[in-house]
Amino acid sequence: MSNLLKVSSSPHVRAKDDSSIIMLYVIIALMPTTLFGIINFGIRALLLIAVCITSCVLSEFLFEKAVGKKNTIGDLSAAVTGLLLALNLPHTLPVWQAVLGSVFAIVVVKMLFGGLGQNFMNPALGGRVFLLISFAGTMTHFEYDGVAGPTPLTSIGGGNVNTLDMLIGRTAGTIGETSALCILIGAIILILLGVIDLVIPGVYILTFSIFVILFGGHGLDTTFLVAHLCGGGLMLGAFFMATDYVTSPITPLGKVLFGICLGVLTGIFRFFGNSAEGVSYAIIFSNLLVPLIEKITVPRAFGISKEVKSNE
Repeated sequence: MSNLLKVSSSPHVRAKDDSSIIMLYVIIALMPTTLFGIINFGIRALLLIAVCITSCVLSEFLFEKAVGKKNTIGDLSAAVTGLLLALNLPHTLPVWQAVLGSVFAIVVVKMLFGGLGQNFMNPALGGRVFLLISFAGTMTHFEYDGVAGPTPLTSIGGGNVNTLDMLIGRTAGTIGETSALCILIGAIILILLGVIDLVIPGVYILTFSIFVILFGGHGLDTTFLVAHLCGGGLMLGAFFMATDYVTSPITPLGKVLFGICLGVLTGIFRFFGNSAEGVSYAIIFSNLLVPLIEKITVPRAFGISKEVKSNE
């Protein structure tokens, strides 16, 4: 009888897919960019991916064991966090730093705030930014074909970029950010499976494109615009991290405002900040704004109106 009657407060929303199925879909959608990253950067990329996933899953298991909580590694969220974190790291990063970032992402950002559904920012990006602040040298050291150098995004100002290479992924960068084409294939998979919709990433990309045209200093230069869209992890962030269920708004208007915040902040960080990369910081700052965004965009219940003050 207990399996038939469930008493809870409204709203009553039911879906056939549980968290583990949704996370499995995300892992499947990340396979094109993951496999390309391994092919592009070699065995070192595979090692970091394995280390991050293992460290995240083990961190969650040990934390829950220590505090006596029910084991939740079966929902695959820790594995997704590890995979996303690895895809946001340069393949040259020391292994011990990858482990440290993984532990920070799971224990500090996720578990200390209550676990899945309670974290206030995307755990993978929290781990990445922690590593960027703590180990800026190794986190900004990129190699391609054995040659160290800047990412294409850093070189855009000088005009020495190949947008086709950036689209395909034959460039330096983090393991998972280089191939915009593979990321878009994964995004299509998520959309077809019904895991995400186009509102947040669409508004994000459109807002950022307008910002580039207005403040990028090149006007309507399509090469410059495409280079900015394909570089710096914008596509990976837009489709796979900005759309995180826990840290993004659920109201229709809230999603639009969230996407606008992402686009504007990314533009500000890229064009007026000291770093060419602005996606991670933009998503984290926007995550912090989600409670406010939802508060001002929550639909009013039918039959409820604003209180009218009398002049008495």
